[in-house]
Amino acid sequence: MSKAKLLRDMLNSGELIMAPGAYDVWSAKMVEEAGFKAVYMTGYGVSASVLGKPDIGLMTFSEVSTMARNMAAAIQVPLIADCDTGFGNALNVMRCVQEFESAGVAAIQLEDQVMPKRCGHMEGKMLIPMEDMVAKIRAAVAARKDPDFVIIARTDARAVYGFEEAVARSKAYVEAGADVIFFEAPQSVEEVKTVAATLNIPLLSNMVEKGKTPLFSTEELKEMGYNIVIYPVTALYAATKHVMETLKVLLETGKISETVPYTCDFPTFNKMINLAELRALEKSFSE
Repeated sequence: MSKAKLLRDMLNSGELIMAPGAYDVWSAKMVEEAGFKAVYMTGYGVSASVLGKPDIGLMTFSEVSTMARNMAAAIQVPLIADCDTGFGNALNVMRCVQEFESAGVAAIQLEDQVMPKRCGHMEGKMLIPMEDMVAKIRAAVAARKDPDFVIIARTDARAVYGFEEAVARSKAYVEAGADVIFFEAPQSVEEVKTVAATLNIPLLSNMVEKGKTPLFSTEELKEMGYNIVIYPVTALYAATKHVMETLKVLLETGKISETVPYTCDFPTFNKMINLAELRALEKSFSE
């Protein structure tokens, strides 16, 4: 079964898919190791990891697609990839779909911002006309070879034109063939509920610590009718906090022994990264 089919089946089952964000291959493997059934490749986190820069459209197509290919190859669960605006017009979107599908990605997310885009919870966003985004979605649907490959359409209209425009755009993107709607940054409990009550299509909820949207539990989101929930920055922020704390201890004490309580040990890490299995495989070719 392809990972796209696996994700599609999960969507059809009615279960709520939890997909924490991964910012590199190792964090993707940790999300899987923790027991989650899907991984979200966060553009915000990948931009920080690869460039050390904010999520303002600086990542290139090749940088993003390479990271997605490496992540997808390293995990067994479906990968949902943030593809920003599709890196151009409808033809660029077609190439984006073809490349990410061939990379083993199960779903891509496309948004209706102009290039260069901004993180969905930042200020100062600008949108392309609704008709241009509809064309991109139609192009994405036409380009995929695997009918199970999931097209997620994100609208950032709530912050730019208001709630009603965002709902109208969402409906237009459904008509264009999107499989899932990502209504970015609703700003109240009532708005989150209204989105779910209004749109008859699988929905993605974005839970961002100190973002614009109220935070909900998985039980609450499932009850409202959401199908996917992503946590794009949780792992990134956790890693940042704990690495900085550990390095501060090392700088202040000058003793590596003082960092041991903060770190994973050598044997445990080697086990997590499957060193023994790979060495055994290597040895098998020499016997």
